[in-house]
Amino acid sequence: MQIQRLWLTDFRSYNELTLDLDLGLTAFVADNGQGKTNLLEALGVLATLKSFRGSPVESMVAKGAEAAVVRAEGLRDDREVLIELELRKGRTRAQVNRQRLKRTKDLLGALRITVFAPDDLRLLKDGPGERRTYLDDVLVALSAGTEATIAEFERALKQRNALLRQAGGRLDEATEPTLDVWDTRLAEAGERLVARRRDLVEKLRPIVQQSYVTLAVGASGGGSSQEVGLHYQASWGDGALADALVQARKDDVRRGVTTVGPHRDELAVTLNGLSSRTEASQGEQRTLALALRLGGHRLLTEVLGEPPLLLLDDVLSELDTARADALLSNLPSGQTVITSATELPETVKPDRLFRLSDGVLSGD
Repeated sequence: MQIQRLWLTDFRSYNELTLDLDLGLTAFVADNGQGKTNLLEALGVLATLKSFRGSPVESMVAKGAEAAVVRAEGLRDDREVLIELELRKGRTRAQVNRQRLKRTKDLLGALRITVFAPDDLRLLKDGPGERRTYLDDVLVALSAGTEATIAEFERALKQRNALLRQAGGRLDEATEPTLDVWDTRLAEAGERLVARRRDLVEKLRPIVQQSYVTLAVGASGGGSSQEVGLHYQASWGDGALADALVQARKDDVRRGVTTVGPHRDELAVTLNGLSSRTEASQGEQRTLALALRLGGHRLLTEVLGEPPLLLLDDVLSELDTARADALLSNLPSGQTVITSATELPETVKPDRLFRLSDGVLSGD
């Protein structure tokens, strides 16, 4: 879906806003603290019902208001699409073409996004949870059905952990059969999830490599022989998850937590065979993080036949001049919205350029 118009009511710093976007590149240039990221956040919420900043729903409602409304009108397959959200604490209502959605996953096919934000460096620097979330977000965007598999696994994990805590370090004859049940459910859902993650990693590897080379060549001004590695590492090694749960049961009971499963797996990202988390420079890490996002974006475009909406939040401040130029010179096809606290390079000619100052938005 390509968004043509956005309406905001009591969303963050915007009490009322109507905004027309270009189907190519739209840029927002303003000093920090003017509300640029709020605009991208609103676009992101339309696709996922979540803030890419990790903020709770109530924080997106303007101070003093009971609810925020986000509406967008656009085109998909030459047909008009209208998405409407009402955000309030404890409840989010969504409609597509005036039809209320009962389940979150029903929204996932309407609009897909790729976001690159300043804190994306966490993809490389933080723990495995960030990288697992990256994989799962791409999987859900590829197929809404993956969300059901993730939810099924998380329910089984929650129930198994609750039973382990209740066991108090030892199992009795009444508790053990129940643990068997949750082991089976966790293993079945977990194996499906891991199989999809492994398949995704295989598809992403060459695309991420190419995305990294494109950015690195721009930074070096010449060729790049750096090799990006993506390797999925299961927390239980080889073999079946069901067998691993049996082997880990004694330790799990003692510790009161499930120690093996997709929730403990790792996506190892390497550069020239070395850990990107500990051995890569900060510039290399930023380039890798962006290559991961662009890799997912390009895979979605290839599989789904249309590019997601690309949101680049203050990306120029996070990259050196050469890498920023390389990115902007090689933007994927489709609709892109970028924010910047500095002027765009002269080589970049956005289709629409907006400036924001003291809460007032002006556009070319």
